Amino acid sequence: MERCFEIVGEALSQLRKIDPATAQRITDWQAIIGFRNVLIHGYVQVDDAKTWDIVQSEIPVLLAELDELLK
Repeated sequence: MERCFEIVGEALSQLRKIDPATAQRITDWQAIIGFRNVLIHGYVQVDDAKTWDIVQSEIPVLLAELDELLK
């Protein structure tokens, strides 16, 4: 799951450079990129309970927003 977060965070980071207006339509886009950075650079800081909470509460929101952007 952490690898998936890394990929999503990197994709949002690239989107922010290419199309900032679209990136800003994603709730907490800055936090997603920040979490990616923690995963990539600070494994000691990763809290498994927090990661699981994100999976359960934030991923559904992100998926819904991405679905809307793709319409």
